[in-house]
Amino acid sequence: MEVVLDADSALALLESLRRMRLVGPAEQPVLTPLTGGVSSEIVRVQTSQGVVCVKRALAKLKVAADWSAPLERNAAEVAWMRLASTLVPGCVPSILGEDGEGRAFAMTFLDPRDYRLWKGDLLGGVASVETARAVGETLATIHRATANDETLASTFSTDANFFALRLEPYFLASAAANPDCADALKQLSEDTAKTRRALVHGDVSPKNILIGKGGPVFLDAECAWYGDPAFDVAFCMTHLLLKCMHRPDATAGYLACFDALNDAYFAGASWENAAALEARAARLLPALLLARVDGKSPVEYLNTEEDRAKVRRFAKRFVVEAPRTLDAIRNRWSKEQA
Repeated sequence: MEVVLDADSALALLESLRRMRLVGPAEQPVLTPLTGGVSSEIVRVQTSQGVVCVKRALAKLKVAADWSAPLERNAAEVAWMRLASTLVPGCVPSILGEDGEGRAFAMTFLDPRDYRLWKGDLLGGVASVETARAVGETLATIHRATANDETLASTFSTDANFFALRLEPYFLASAAANPDCADALKQLSEDTAKTRRALVHGDVSPKNILIGKGGPVFLDAECAWYGDPAFDVAFCMTHLLLKCMHRPDATAGYLACFDALNDAYFAGASWENAAALEARAARLLPALLLARVDGKSPVEYLNTEEDRAKVRRFAKRFVVEAPRTLDAIRNRWSKEQA
């Protein structure tokens, strides 16, 4: 679907580029909007010095539901990317400039000829365990390096952002749609909000991960928050399970990716008791499955009510009575896909 940039947005982006000194006072760069985001404008900019990518936060997200979020999330995203780049070099695009006034920032443009979107591979039935393993290793490295850090907890005390972008539109919206498990979802939201262990990306989805020669590159960290690292791993695993509904013929590959990510992540999870961490992830995973059909951001590839109902029935039993391990959910899911 073609993305159109209106005149006001183009002007705002141009002003941001000038404040970041990425274009000259009289320069008129070519702005080409990119697809993929619902919370921001993402634009490819051809300047006299080369190509850059600019992202500008939107107050109201581009979804059917009424969904707004604080514009301050833009600064948290930049801070997360800058820190992640020091922990796992190459795991994010380089930040080229930041415009606090315009709620925008610029980063290196990664050419699609060299960087594939992981989501595209998965939707096409291509499931690389090497990619899944690298994603798990990268997440564990970032979580381990930032765990139990009071300074980072203060820097990323973005509770309002995380509530507006994740807890309310995912768990509380799902609770409103499913009264029979509403209490469990509300309690999960409260418990997640109170858990502060490490720096969380908050949107570890295949649509936000590029595959390059040097490994995975993470995008879209505007949900960055010092909280529960279990959220990141459960969020990504949710997508691996849901892809089985889209391409049943590739189910074995998706589950192999689930296993590889699971093994790699928990092999590096040394900052707290691994069993407790996994139990929280196992509690989050079914709630996130339910959120992707009944929350404010449903996945677009589950386009029949039959598929959505199947996910709903599966998820709700585990929302009410969560298992202690991720394998318990994975194995039950595998059995029901057969």
